[in-house]
Order: sequence, then structure tokens, then C-alpha cells
Amino acid sequence: MSESTTSQLRTPPDLTEGTLRIVPLGGLGEIGRNMAVFEINSKLLIVDCGVLFPEEHQPGVDLILPDFSYIEDRLDDVVGVVLTHGHEDHIGAVPYLLRIREDIPLIGSQLTLALVEAKLAEHRLKPYTLTVSEGQVEQFGPFECEFVAVNHSIPDALAVFIRTEAGTVLHTGDFKMDQLPLDGRITDLRAFARLGEEGVDLFMPDSTNADVPGFTTAEKEIGPVLERLFGQVQKRIIVASFSSHVHRVQQVLDAAAAHGRHVAFVGRSMVRNMAIAAKLGYLNVPEGILVDLKNIEDVPDDRIVLMSTGSQGEPMAALSRMANGDHRIRIGAGDTVILASSLIPGNENAVFRVINGLLKLGAEVIHKGNAKVHVSGHAAAGELLYCYNIIRPKNVMPVHGETRHLIANGKLAEATGVPEENVLLADGGTVIDLEGGKARIVGQLECGFVYVDGSSIGGITDADLKDRRILGEEGFISVITVVNRSTGQILSGPEIHARGFAEEDAVFDDIKPKIIAALEEAVVGNKDHTTYQLQQVVRRVIGTWVNRRHRRRPMIVPVVLEA
Repeated sequence: MSESTTSQLRTPPDLTEGTLRIVPLGGLGEIGRNMAVFEINSKLLIVDCGVLFPEEHQPGVDLILPDFSYIEDRLDDVVGVVLTHGHEDHIGAVPYLLRIREDIPLIGSQLTLALVEAKLAEHRLKPYTLTVSEGQVEQFGPFECEFVAVNHSIPDALAVFIRTEAGTVLHTGDFKMDQLPLDGRITDLRAFARLGEEGVDLFMPDSTNADVPGFTTAEKEIGPVLERLFGQVQKRIIVASFSSHVHRVQQVLDAAAAHGRHVAFVGRSMVRNMAIAAKLGYLNVPEGILVDLKNIEDVPDDRIVLMSTGSQGEPMAALSRMANGDHRIRIGAGDTVILASSLIPGNENAVFRVINGLLKLGAEVIHKGNAKVHVSGHAAAGELLYCYNIIRPKNVMPVHGETRHLIANGKLAEATGVPEENVLLADGGTVIDLEGGKARIVGQLECGFVYVDGSSIGGITDADLKDRRILGEEGFISVITVVNRSTGQILSGPEIHARGFAEEDAVFDDIKPKIIAALEEAVVGNKDHTTYQLQQVVRRVIGTWVNRRHRRRPMIVPVVLEA
């Protein structure tokens, strides 16, 4: 396999006329932030524009965006943004892109665009959109795009086949091959076969389950499990899932109706998304089954189901707040919580904290580990092998997955006969050129994380996050000292204050004489000293003492004033 590594950065050559350049700006080496830029003859087409959710080592961060710097000065050349489906890791960054150029055309299916438009309305943006469906062919500048139905954990997902003068690309988006989906809309393998006959120069397949053998379980197998569980529970049922998982919500509604229960949606995104899905006909809501959350006290505990957000342990989501006891819904003994979702890598600790919190409150918690309450929305290895054999691509670049997923997908491609040198393992910012049926890695661009922190976008750096982690884990120490510049005599201090390190400032009594001695020696020994040099003396003395005595590395802020 041809690999790219950001440790060997090299500037890509200028793009020649008639060559197709592909630059992924996210979604490789991570689950989220999916975005790929296609360029030919000075025009750009973007496929997906999603967010990555922060992990515990990124405190205070709300979202992580793709790095738009590669295209920021060329947004007038963008002919459109194709959105494969409506999940946040594929559409969540669209508002931030449209803040830079509001009139970029958005192309997607009916449900996908409805979800995007609702999100953009919150940002006070009114987009230009083009609704497309499977089988439709549209021309966007030098790109001809044909859309193919694929099955996923959200309705109306589409793959996109891109034709250019340099060659063709098939980007699957997220998909699986559920043969009995709830909505009857299967992945269109006949279209895949037809495109394979035409010739796929570069195949960009979903890699999330490439290391899982066999085939992904059908979504319809969840329904009987939910119905059985609902029949066993005597009090309230709380089901947590992604707020866009229409098929899962449908099965919860059906199970609730079968057992005479009402359903209340909990969480702003759940209420919004299900209202959209019901209005467009993607969600069938039995008459009279829904109740408003503010009226659930009027419904007996054995007649209510709460359909909630927070299945990934998000701190501000409804389920996390229930587990922490700061939500209007109070969890107690006899309640049953069903986590009808998988764990996104990086969220494990947050989810386990929620589970532990719910158990402490007396609830029974049912999750994928102890019951069949979730199936994946991504193709497993067996399904990917079928696709390779049907399509017979010339070149393959696995997308959407961590490094282990990308490598596993690449090995599947090789097993079906794709030459090793034609399987490209890329990172964010890797530059791939396609010309004459041959794809090759030609360079690597800087492609960092862009952090959203409240109203700040891009203002937070990795160094800031390191400081936050130190503050959270090791504590903070400030040292204030006033020194006579000429004699080195200490006029005041050192006054030491700590937070998150020790309860009593008296623990520093032993180090104060050493700080005084070190400062006096530094002033007398160097008449041309600077304040910064004296501050570094203080930092070194107290830092060494804290590390040796307490095995800690707190943030140290020394302040030396000279009089």
C-alpha cells in the first residue's frame, strides 16, 4: 500500500490542466470531520463537511472543524458541496463554511438538506440548495455527478460518482448492505456494477467496519428485542440514541405502541430532527402516541417511553444530565435505560461514566454489551469484499475511519486483486492526483484541527489545550516576589498561592527560603539581568521542588517585580 505520513511533509507540485486533485481535509485517521476537496481545471467540488466531537484531552472544546485554510482563499472557485447524508460528522461544519461564503450551493437528498437547513437557520444562514435523488445526474462545472442510493443508519443516504476528464471517482459516503431495511431502500449494487463496467478509476469506500468480519446485522433485528424489553419493564423506559437515527426511533415508536405506551422526545436535536423526519414522511408516528415532555407527569410510569439524546455521554446532552441529577427527569429505582447505539472511539470513558451514574441512581442499564439493542450503520468486511468484486476499481483510497480501519480496508482491496501500489493510505491533507487512470500521492499539506470554543473559532491552539489539561490535572501555583534591583534584597514575598494543588499554602514554607536565596544570588551575580530571567529562576526552583517532593507538574506562574 502507498502510504502518506505527515512527518514527511512535502509541498505538492502545481496542478496541471486536465489532472484531478483530491485533498481530504478530515475523516482519515479519525471518526468524524469528513471532508474531501476535488479540483480540476481551477474548479473545486467538496464532498461532505462534518465535525469531529472532542475527546477528554480537549477540555472546553465544543466541536472540531476541518481546516479550511487550503480553500479559504478560493471559495469563489467552489462549484458545490455534495452532502452524502445528514449525520453531524458529514454536515456539522457546513454553517462554519457558509459563514465565509454564504452562497456556496449545497447538494443532497431531501432529508439531508432539510436537516442542514434547520441547522443553518440557527446560524441565521439561508443556503442555496439543490435536492437530488438516486439515479439523478447533475453537472457542476467540470464535474458530472451521478447519485446512487446507499443504505445507512439514516434514511436518504447517497453515494456520488464523479466523472471528470481526468477520470472517475466513486465516493460511497457511509453505507452498509442491509438487505431488508425498514424503508425498503437498499444499497444499489446494480448501479455499482454498472459504474464498475464504465470504469472506476478511484474508489473511496467507507472503512469504519473494515476490520469486522462478515456482514453487518440487519436493522430490523432490533425491533423484536425492543418489543421484548418493553414487555418486561414495569416502570419508565428511557431510550438513548443518535438524534438522527430515524429507523431506531421508528422501532421505539412501534414497540411503544405495541405495549400501550406513549413517547416523549427529550433533547432539542431529537425534537427537531424527528419533527422534520415525520413531516417529510420518513418517520411514521402512530396517532396519539406522542406527548410533550412538559406533560409526562400526567402519564403513569408504566405507560411512558422517553426517547433521549446523549447516547455518547455528551456532557450537556439529556442523558448525561439525568445521570448527574441536574435534569428535570429524575432517574430512580425501577427505571430502565436502553443505550441503543454503539460507542464512537474516544467516547468510551464518557459513556461509562453515564452508565455508572445511572446505576448509582438505581436504574437498570441495557446496552450493546448485554443485549442486542444496536446494529452498525457501516459495511463490514464481507460487504466491502462484495463491492470490490462488483466494482473492480483501478485505484482505492479508503476513507472514514481510524488508521486501523483504513489499513484493514486497504488489505481487503488487495485481496480482491487491486495492485498493492494502487491502494493509497492517506492522512488529512494528503494530496492525491489522478491522471490517465493512475492515482498517486504527490504531496502533503499542513492540516490541523480548528477548535470551536464557545463563540471562538480557531482561536484555541494545542498549546492552550495543554495548559487546560495541566490546570485540570496538576493544578496551579503563582509566586509573587518584590526584589531590590541593586542589592538583590527581597522586599516582599515570595507570596505563594495554589489552586488544585494543596489545600493549605503552608506546604510551601520549606521552599520559600530557597526561592529567596536563588533570587538574591541571581541579582548579585548578574547586574544586567532581566525580569524574565528572574522569573525563570523562580520557576526552576519551585518546579524542581514540587516535582521531587510531590511528584506533580502544576502550571507555575512566577511574577517578579523589581524596585
